[in-house]
Amino acid sequence: MKQFDATEVARAAARLSKIVQSDNLEYSPRLSKKYHAKIYLKREDLQIVRSYKLRGAYNLMSQLNADQLAKGVVTASAGNHAQGVAYAAARLKIRATIYMPLTTPNQKVERVAHFGGRFVTIELAGKNFDEACRLANRYCDDSGATFVHPFDDLRVIYGQATISKEILDELGEALDAVVCPIGGGGVAAGVVQYLRNELPQAKVYGVEPAGASSLQASLRAGRPTKLINIDTFVDGAAVKEIGHNTFQLLKGHLSRLVTVPEGKICSTMIDLYQNEGIIAEPAGALAISGLDSLVEQIRGKTVVCIISGGNNDLLRYPEILERSLVYEGKKHYFMIEFAQKPGQLRAFLNHALGPHDDIVRFEYMKKSSREQGAALVGIELQKASDYDRLLTRIDDLGISYSKLEPTDMLYDFVV
Repeated sequence: MKQFDATEVARAAARLSKIVQSDNLEYSPRLSKKYHAKIYLKREDLQIVRSYKLRGAYNLMSQLNADQLAKGVVTASAGNHAQGVAYAAARLKIRATIYMPLTTPNQKVERVAHFGGRFVTIELAGKNFDEACRLANRYCDDSGATFVHPFDDLRVIYGQATISKEILDELGEALDAVVCPIGGGGVAAGVVQYLRNELPQAKVYGVEPAGASSLQASLRAGRPTKLINIDTFVDGAAVKEIGHNTFQLLKGHLSRLVTVPEGKICSTMIDLYQNEGIIAEPAGALAISGLDSLVEQIRGKTVVCIISGGNNDLLRYPEILERSLVYEGKKHYFMIEFAQKPGQLRAFLNHALGPHDDIVRFEYMKKSSREQGAALVGIELQKASDYDRLLTRIDDLGISYSKLEPTDMLYDFVV
């Protein structure tokens, strides 16, 4: 890998000057008060493709020579990078073939088609990004097209690094820290390396989803390490293996790396929507989700959190709310054995539930040949602290039950 050249970031910024929105740094009074710091949000969800991925894709594609342009480009993406490539392809009039995992939300697939138009062919293939990427590389070898990597190409990293240049241009030496989401590591690598050159005292904190913490695993192993299984919920950051180039650029230079549960990310998404009116996708809420783990480091500091994207399908919101409530301890599922005689459910409602508890799911089928019947019961609490009192009341009724845990197979069916 070539050494990172900070002057290339300025060249990338010039190429992107008429393509990206650069004046999208917003002060957050709510988060500043909550964390006793000056918190700014770098609103990359406001880009025309609703994410920062346009930066790296356009920076690479705008440097292709005539022969490369004639053969077109190919890429793999869970959605945001695909939209960046699609937009750049239409703008530069380049043929692009884009491989997207089968799990990609429909909203992102439709947006790729919208931005790329006749210049883009979409191939839905592979269960996750890594499988789609392998298929894209095979197509690339066969066709001679240029591969536009979502994160592990220096030209892409320079494009993403223009985010840190814009932050520094606005805040100058007042900047103390940047909090970056991490999937493949492209934006974090660019931010880390650019600030090392321009403002070395600034800290960079990385945030990964707990279900796809590839950088954390790689740092422990001392080399890029592929995860066996990942949770694809945070689709914009669900990468099994950190990039080899991004790993080298990040290793030893992040001030701290934290992981956050997917449920916590969902709660952050809801908070952003309800308080700031920001529609963030799961990966877009990653940086802010990590602030609770960085309270002491950021107290009294000037901090920028990168909201990396806002491509969120409305159909996902029921799951987002569900995950949030479960994470916050306000929603619980039980298998409860009711005696098959009249009045059992009424007794449960009258004596087990508290005044603010609510049954939000109930599935039961009476079987006349049995004395006991199992029911699936979902209960939502007003406060997580009500949980122990709920269990005490159920125990006092002498009812047999078991709590469904996220590791149970049935839990996946329920949630």
